[in-house]
Amino acid sequence: MNLGILVLVAALILFGLLAFKQINALILAPLVTIFVIVCSGLPILESLKTAFMPAASDYVTSYFLVFFVGALFGAVYQHTGAAESISKTLAGLCKGKFVAPIIMTITGILTYGGVSGFVVFFVIYPIALNMFKEANLTRRLIPGAISAGCWTWSMYGPGSPSIQNVIGMNSLGTPSTAAIVPSVIATVGTYVMIFVWLEMRSRSFSKKGIVFNDPTLKFQLSPEEMNVDEDKDLPNFWIAMIPIVAILVCFNIIKLPVETAVFIGVALATILMWNRVKGLNAWIAVFNEGAANSGVSILNTAIVVGFGGVVKNTQGFADLVEVLKTLNMPALVFVMITVAICAGACGSASGGMGVAFNALTDTYIELGANLEHVHRIATIAAGTLDSLPHQGAQITLLGICKLTHKEAYFDIFITQIVIPFIACFIFIIFASMGL
Repeated sequence: MNLGILVLVAALILFGLLAFKQINALILAPLVTIFVIVCSGLPILESLKTAFMPAASDYVTSYFLVFFVGALFGAVYQHTGAAESISKTLAGLCKGKFVAPIIMTITGILTYGGVSGFVVFFVIYPIALNMFKEANLTRRLIPGAISAGCWTWSMYGPGSPSIQNVIGMNSLGTPSTAAIVPSVIATVGTYVMIFVWLEMRSRSFSKKGIVFNDPTLKFQLSPEEMNVDEDKDLPNFWIAMIPIVAILVCFNIIKLPVETAVFIGVALATILMWNRVKGLNAWIAVFNEGAANSGVSILNTAIVVGFGGVVKNTQGFADLVEVLKTLNMPALVFVMITVAICAGACGSASGGMGVAFNALTDTYIELGANLEHVHRIATIAAGTLDSLPHQGAQITLLGICKLTHKEAYFDIFITQIVIPFIACFIFIIFASMGL
């Protein structure tokens, strides 16, 4: 194998191993970046100043406001009980059936409406835990159900206010509903496949006698963690839905910028549910929390994009692109593979998209690919290899759920790598038919 490509493969493995050790991204990304710089024969300090930091700062400049208003919206929905209201209402409709797919559906509705995935983790987990307990289902499926709702169809569906969809719009000048017909087919196909997989796995575990009370799990739940406040006063479901609908209408129909659309949602949610947070000082605390969350989220992502900024300047990356070009593959397959590789290297869907579009947009155009098709296939492909075990979001969620990779990662792998790759090919087939 080409030495430069081998260095990139080694960097990816190193990234994963160190992430398993729960090293913070702010330390991990520069560390692995220096490894790539040294192995590629580049000057260390100059590369950090002229490639690493500019890529990270450009990402912050371009997307800070999206992260900021999204985190504010998530904080408001968490502390007013609006997210929990939506969750409990929809959960009540399933009456103990299709529990894992319903958790995936609830999570997806919230994230499609603009609630930050990291906030959804904390809101949905206790509800999922209670539903799984009542249905006597194994906890092993909770991380897969929650993260599949956050990072698959709700992330790349047409009209989604997700950062990945916004990156496609900003980089290519395409609309939020780019390639809408094949996009809808791929999105619905993803949802159905994940729904079927989670339900099939639920029944398989139950048939084997693996149920909620599972002494084989490494971490057992405390009695306190099992307490759920069933009588908690929550906002009306329809009131809670109004800001989410407003965001989608403002973003997709009125065509306001996503930052403006989500800010309108924040303002509406604050007005409609003002009495759910006691007093001005309490509201200030909510907004402070959201602002702090936005800073942590974008910095963790941007620093990984900085790693990608160095990678794209290495000979190994150029050689990898040339190797892929020589395979004479269809343009959309080339986009899919390159974006997926970048997302895997970064451990981030948005980070991988940023790297791929910065380095390869001209190549995509030279290959004659329809830019709306590039937008959507890139958004789907970004949600594949980003979900390798070193992804920070997966590590965070497994920690919340008190489960290990060995116990729960297989279903994450199927729902967030295998099925999205199938969705990529579904999209490519229908896009190639001219739909």
